[in-house]
Amino acid sequence: MAMSAGSDDGEPMMEMNTTPLIDVMLVLLIMFIITIPIQTHAVKVDLPVNSKNAPQNPVDPQKNKVGIDEQGVVTWNGSQVDEVTLRQYLDQSAAINPEPELHFQPAPNAKYEAVDRTLAVIKRSAVTKLGFIGNEQYRNDF
Repeated sequence: MAMSAGSDDGEPMMEMNTTPLIDVMLVLLIMFIITIPIQTHAVKVDLPVNSKNAPQNPVDPQKNKVGIDEQGVVTWNGSQVDEVTLRQYLDQSAAINPEPELHFQPAPNAKYEAVDRTLAVIKRSAVTKLGFIGNEQYRNDF
């Protein structure tokens, strides 16, 4: 059996030679495979965070409460703070937009000096929304 490459009449060959096309496609495929970055076979998973060890933001965006007990201990939302920490919390709450309410609630037998000192710290901060809680208990005294 002999293969015919075409007729000798001078007519154009009707079959397309696909060998160079396949060669070019194979070279492009190899180059494309080489240029693809190596995939790391890792699955990214967002793991839950342990809320016990994570520091909680002590400044509530709605309202915060400053309290003073009978011994003159100042508390911020129930946890004891000193004047420097109180000022930091006040500045953080003043920076929030809209500014949260600050409720000031001294104990009935709290020392005047501690109340005055705490009010001075509050006044020096940029807090504009301040409310006194517990004044109702004194309305019948006067």
